[in-house]
Amino acid sequence: MDKDEKRQERDFVRISVRNLVEFILREGDLDNRMGGKTDKDAMLLGARIHRKIQRQMGSSYHAEVPLRITVPCGKLDIVVEGRADGIMDEDGKIVIDEIKGILKELESLEDPVPIHLAQAKCYAYIYGNEKQAREVDVQMTYCQMETEEIKRYRQTFSLEDLEAWFLDLVHQYEKWAVFQIEWRKKRNASIKRVEFPFPYREGQRDLVVSVYRSILRKKKLFIQAPTGVGKTIASIFPSVKAVGEGLAEKIFYLTAKTITRTVAEKTFQTLKDQGLAYKVITLTAKEKICFCGKAECNPDACPYAKGHFDRVNDAVYDMLTHTDDMSRSALEEYARRYDVCPFEMSLDLATWVDAVICDYNYVFDPNAHLKRFFGEGGKKEYLFLIDEAHNLVERGRAMYSAFVCKEDFLEVRRIVQKRDEKFCKALSSCNETLLALKRECDRYAVYESVSHIVVRLMNLLTEAERFMEECGDEEVLEKVRDLYFCVRDFLSIHDRLDENYLIYTEIAEDGRFYVRLFCVNPAVCLNEYLNYGVSTVYFSATLLPIGYYKKLLSTETDDYAVYAHTPFPEENRRVLIGMDVTTRYTRRSKEMYRRFAEYIWKTVKARPGNYIAFFPSYQFLEDVYEEFQNLDEKGEVFCVIQDSGMSEEEREEFLAFFEEERTGSLIGFCVMGGIFSEGIDLTEERLIGTWIVGTGLPQVCLERELLKQFFDEKEMNGFDYAYLYPGMNKVLQAAGRVIRTDTDRGMIYLLDDRFCQNHYRSVFPREWRYVTACRVRDVERETAAFWQDA
Repeated sequence: MDKDEKRQERDFVRISVRNLVEFILREGDLDNRMGGKTDKDAMLLGARIHRKIQRQMGSSYHAEVPLRITVPCGKLDIVVEGRADGIMDEDGKIVIDEIKGILKELESLEDPVPIHLAQAKCYAYIYGNEKQAREVDVQMTYCQMETEEIKRYRQTFSLEDLEAWFLDLVHQYEKWAVFQIEWRKKRNASIKRVEFPFPYREGQRDLVVSVYRSILRKKKLFIQAPTGVGKTIASIFPSVKAVGEGLAEKIFYLTAKTITRTVAEKTFQTLKDQGLAYKVITLTAKEKICFCGKAECNPDACPYAKGHFDRVNDAVYDMLTHTDDMSRSALEEYARRYDVCPFEMSLDLATWVDAVICDYNYVFDPNAHLKRFFGEGGKKEYLFLIDEAHNLVERGRAMYSAFVCKEDFLEVRRIVQKRDEKFCKALSSCNETLLALKRECDRYAVYESVSHIVVRLMNLLTEAERFMEECGDEEVLEKVRDLYFCVRDFLSIHDRLDENYLIYTEIAEDGRFYVRLFCVNPAVCLNEYLNYGVSTVYFSATLLPIGYYKKLLSTETDDYAVYAHTPFPEENRRVLIGMDVTTRYTRRSKEMYRRFAEYIWKTVKARPGNYIAFFPSYQFLEDVYEEFQNLDEKGEVFCVIQDSGMSEEEREEFLAFFEEERTGSLIGFCVMGGIFSEGIDLTEERLIGTWIVGTGLPQVCLERELLKQFFDEKEMNGFDYAYLYPGMNKVLQAAGRVIRTDTDRGMIYLLDDRFCQNHYRSVFPREWRYVTACRVRDVERETAAFWQDA
């Protein structure tokens, strides 16, 4: 057996230079008070600056040089790799150049940042060792992002010293590499023994096969699956199997709401009950998991922030090697034991576990995404399972849009005007530029470009950074930070602008003036992160029409799509369309509200039970509720009403009413598209029917009209994209509350004459093949007939 064959038999772990130095060498306090300091990428914003400096360095300068070294460590090898920004040969002397773009003034930088220097030293050793050099020069090149002024630091290292330092660094990582290898073997062996935990429902086996095939072929898959098909286990089970076969390394299960995370947790636990060795963590929002009540992440306000980075690696290693329970309670126990921030510790644990259950933000949001996975050195070995994927269109638009408001600059200027002349001047300059745009604006104006604003905003960021470093007044700092992050977001999104964006200015109803960068189609931005994955599975009970979601969630033209067959008996559901009611603005009246109330009243008279009525707005809800009370003079029906801004406790109390035994009827009055119209599970007699008042169309507003115009110009039927599809999704979600299991029976009342139109019915799910049109006079008869057949 030759050396190469022996080498192939050895286990190995790969890590990027940047990830290695940031992980092993981090130390000190957790401190988010400085905008730039919280973001490790703040000094890496200047890809353009990198390229410009590299082009200026002459023919002897080699840019973006890939480097790699394999370090034997016991029974395994650690492969360290990365790209050096530049390598020069100066008369036989090797010079490694590391370029960093910064926002603050160069005068404030006395020495190279230790982490940056460490990165450069790694490249120096790898390249110097490869060339058998006796010594290597390391040059740190810092460039101020706004002025493009450059400051360099130069240092000579002997290869002997670099070797001792580098090997010590790698050997500190060795125990983590050993854990990875040993755990992966244990995990994969357990995966082979796991079987699908339930008898397959009709169509469920096909779903499992479709998910596995998509992963195998490295494709995206869109699944339209009616409630109760079991799409969570049908996506998780084949994904786990794929990980065991080396097709991927980590699963990200992404959700829009907390309740769906619980379903995913239970599904993984079901597989673990079979003996699956799988570490699964659910990321909890910082504000919810913070030990201090208020998430002030700095050593002055939080004892867990002080020295956090000195202790967190030990906490993570201890937990990983002693338990597979990554639950919130277990995490909090270890965080308290080591006096570290539980939220930051959970992010570190996510690096080492097999599955991460989290909100969309952690993958897609440019301000909140997990840079350790989706930045430089990301492994691109992930599986993305996107639950309730219909939510990702609007969430994506929000994440990749940005704005600045003229009045915010004036407010901060008023606060700091006696404190800092240079900062005030930068604020005034931005205000003047925005004022000029405001004078051109009637109600709104669409622009091809606002690049002239960008230069002034970049200057403002520089002055804001300096001001925040020097100011000690926390109340003032809070206002400045808010503006700082807003401007930073705007500049970040401005760099993304392409044909999928609209730029417009707007004078709001309160007189405030905004410049907006509106992401109309988020597909390109979303796929920037999805490209780190092997495969993506989008699934929802309301992913109709699939072509709409394909267009706005993916940039590929060959994605797979599956329409899962419902296992539920068709006779268990009845869909009625109210032909004599409408929510059109022109026909709203007291008489119309009373007719809606009569639909509700006559239904519960014919069949008492638990129901939910969904309305297009709180005002509409109140108007119909008032008429319903007039009909229910004796108070025979128990009613609970959704309030805007309900706390989590109030939501639980609301749903608890549906769990109680009662002889009469219970009606929940709710808003369509709100917290109770998706994600809640009320089975059997807990919910036997729902009235859906209106077509769910979003209110006509500037943003919707611009959406409509955008898609009309692309000959894609702007009304459907801006109004119909988002509206009907709310309708289908609300209707999905009724039939949750194969033994449920229930009625769905679609109360708007527009539901009779083919345009609306074309978006109905396949299982609504038979619907009945009726009038208020028919409701009692139709309802009684359905339940009589039960």
